[in-house]
Amino acid sequence: MIKKIPALLPGVVLALGIAVIAKLAEILETNAGLHLIGASVIALFIGMAVNAYWKPTPTTAPGIKFTSKKILKFAIILLGASLNIRTVLTVGRFSLTVMIFTLATCFGLGALIGKALGLNWKTSSLINAGTGICGGSAIAAIAPVIEADDMDIAYGMSATFLFDTIMIVVFPLLGRWLGLSDAAFGLWAGTAVNDTSSVVATGYAFSEAAGDFATMVKLTRTLAIIPAVLSFAAINLHLKKKQKSQADGVKVRICSIFPWFILGFLAMSMLTSLGLLPAGLVSGLKSISKFLMIAALAAIGLNTNFKSLCRSGAKPMLHGFIISALVVLVAIGVEYVIGIAPYGTL
Repeated sequence: MIKKIPALLPGVVLALGIAVIAKLAEILETNAGLHLIGASVIALFIGMAVNAYWKPTPTTAPGIKFTSKKILKFAIILLGASLNIRTVLTVGRFSLTVMIFTLATCFGLGALIGKALGLNWKTSSLINAGTGICGGSAIAAIAPVIEADDMDIAYGMSATFLFDTIMIVVFPLLGRWLGLSDAAFGLWAGTAVNDTSSVVATGYAFSEAAGDFATMVKLTRTLAIIPAVLSFAAINLHLKKKQKSQADGVKVRICSIFPWFILGFLAMSMLTSLGLLPAGLVSGLKSISKFLMIAALAAIGLNTNFKSLCRSGAKPMLHGFIISALVVLVAIGVEYVIGIAPYGTL
């Protein structure tokens, strides 16, 4: 591995450089009082813009591939440190009730919609995960588990980002039109808007109290990454085992195809949940994880051809819009049924 470092450096440095630019752009955006687009999406789009004029060369290609695959997996392991299961108890059972229905909508109806549109199951699953759980983080966590290619990831990121952009403007208007309380709107935004930066922007556009609660709900919703990753790992293992058995006529050992980095992800989450990691360390690991994930998405962008994405991207975008709209309706519908909307408090 040490001998390969010189060959990997140019591509890794390029991806890290784009990540730095994307992070600085996010900071400038935040300082300006905006939360329209997160660094992950910025990095993906910068990478795609670079690819349009300058394709990866033999010099940069190995490092770009290493960043999009290996560094992404390492970032996911570190991401586990930011997922504290005890957060669920803080937010309460009402938000969990809404999330159960929204997740069922994404992974149940979403799979059927993706199949009806003729999408491959990996693209459909990433869009469903990004919509149901937490946008880019969920897509990045599940992608290596199901061995999705860069185009699948780009579709998933783009579909969730476009809908989020619309919701930042539309959601507060709808919330006021419906006469929602701060708690009701915070719960709605936290369970129906995708990416964290978009949830923050949407919640605080309504009120400070709504923004605080929407952010807390969103953190709880992020915990769904754990069962989602395990579920998709089991599905992919089953499919790979079935395909190899059919092709070779031999039994396949699960240990040879199991995504072992998941164990590191779960171990980090357990350590945090048990209080075995200091708060300062958890904060640092979370920051490192987010930055490395930004770099990985920059690398994915560098491998993604924007023209090809546009030519064949209508169906994934339609899928993302349909499932996102359904989640919005299901979330507010459940709130009315359980008595949170329009005037409820938690």
